[in-house]
Amino acid sequence: MKARLLALATVAPCALLPLPALAVERSEVVETYADIAEATYADSLATARELQTAVKALVDQPSEAALMAARSAWLAARVPYQQSEAFRFGNPIVDDWEGKVNAWPLDEGLIDYVDASYGGATEENDLAALNVIATPKFTLSGTEIDATEITPELISGTLHEADGIEANVASGYHAIEFLLWGQDLNGTEAGAGDRPFTDYAKGEDCTGGNCDRRAAYLVAATDLLVSDLDYMAAQWADGGAARVAVNEDPGKGLRAMLTGMGSLSYGEQAGERMKLGLMLNDPEEEHDCFSDNTHNSHYYDGLGIRNVYRGHYARVDGSTVEGPSLSDLVAEADPELDKVLTGQLDATVDRLDALRTAVAGGMAYDQMLAPGNAEGEALIMGAVDALVTQTASIERATTALGLTGVAFEGSDSLDNPNAVFQ
Repeated sequence: MKARLLALATVAPCALLPLPALAVERSEVVETYADIAEATYADSLATARELQTAVKALVDQPSEAALMAARSAWLAARVPYQQSEAFRFGNPIVDDWEGKVNAWPLDEGLIDYVDASYGGATEENDLAALNVIATPKFTLSGTEIDATEITPELISGTLHEADGIEANVASGYHAIEFLLWGQDLNGTEAGAGDRPFTDYAKGEDCTGGNCDRRAAYLVAATDLLVSDLDYMAAQWADGGAARVAVNEDPGKGLRAMLTGMGSLSYGEQAGERMKLGLMLNDPEEEHDCFSDNTHNSHYYDGLGIRNVYRGHYARVDGSTVEGPSLSDLVAEADPELDKVLTGQLDATVDRLDALRTAVAGGMAYDQMLAPGNAEGEALIMGAVDALVTQTASIERATTALGLTGVAFEGSDSLDNPNAVFQ
């Protein structure tokens, strides 16, 4: 990364005054962005490997302590990954891959047993209640499938998005989350999923049936997550395709940065992940619905957006990655806009943190979604409104930097609310 130098001129025998700092190069800003992406995905990979170790310990010697340790490892793995979501939408390499690791919501009956209230196959999805863990052979699109051995290849190549249906999520964080927590049957009351560790027990101690196959699925899904994250981390390393793509044309790189910030902020987070669930009063629309970790996922998404703008990322080991930033560029083009947008990003993170504070104080995110919970609605809508407000300033930043062709993802919940109920 190029160093920025401060030039000095002698103007009087006893006084030295600095000349203006050299302008930030767009290429430097994009390089910082790629450095942060590399570090964020590397941290996601490292924490997924820790999850992999915890999962192996659980299936080798099932116990309540081993299940709690695996759940804790899953929660820790979400921290860096959610911050990586700001690299979506503007980078085709990320977008083509993302559904493998973070797709939601899912028809969990595809994977394992579910409560009777879940129902069976639907008109939209014949496989909604397949329960592949209990079904070693089944028919898919007229073809007999042998699922006797549950492998990463079976999950990724056959089960994931089977029949082209997005709700058939068989891989990634949320499939693993379901296998660790089980269904959350508490509705808009407090409480997460409560799968017993004995769902992985040996012999007569096994609950839920097919404990050996459930263990095999959990191990295969976790191994697949590690493999998928290893691939993406490599894309942002030196010479990786994603890094090369943004660096070869700094203007294109800046568009990717702003597209990711605006799309995650507006259509994805404010709309699909927050306002939609509130409008429907539906905890099934929570991002981390089995573990009740949604409040944290929202927070780290917001932090990831701010990371990209500030050119600063705090790694899981406590070190930081930082450099010339979008904020630097915008400040040169429009100092007042940079001040406004910086303040708005901080305010959004504070609003998202208020959700975490409320959960710590005893109000679960499920409860915030309940009809008639005015306090919960105000907390969620406060964050939604902050995200929408900052998106308008992100759009102004594209203009200030003279960038064209930048478009943000929308959401019916924000753009056409009546369509949500049709």
